[in-house]
Amino acid sequence: MPPGEEGKITLQIKTKGYRGNLLKRAKVYTNEPSGRFQVVSIKAFVKVPIFLSVRHVYLRGPADRKLTKTVGIRAGMDKALTLEESQFTLSEKVTYRIEELESGKNFRIHFTSIPGNVGTYRGVLKLKTNYSEKPEVIIWITVQFRKPTQSQEN
Repeated sequence: MPPGEEGKITLQIKTKGYRGNLLKRAKVYTNEPSGRFQVVSIKAFVKVPIFLSVRHVYLRGPADRKLTKTVGIRAGMDKALTLEESQFTLSEKVTYRIEELESGKNFRIHFTSIPGNVGTYRGVLKLKTNYSEKPEVIIWITVQFRKPTQSQEN
């Protein structure tokens, strides 16, 4: 393009994995002597249909004890949210319970380990939703059972 003329620049931002305020900048280099580059900024607020407090649950501890962790799920839309199990791969090592705090809006999922053998186990809980924007919620689970510590009596 000859000097002094205008051009078009297209910026595309992938927002997967982002939520809330987002600021992205890009440097645009030119051949104009007065300014070799310009900074273009895009500021946005990314709305997500479903908020997850954590995406990965870690249960670590002795193999002879129950370990518990809780995950919060909140609807980000005005429409009521429904959650239904579609896949759970650690049913022999972990149990879970869905608690509805606010009807169709706020949930807690309580994961509790089942005392068992020493080792590391990985799995997933997939929940089907009624939101077309996010039809499935995936929570990864890692369980690390270690050998129980023996208390010494004198």
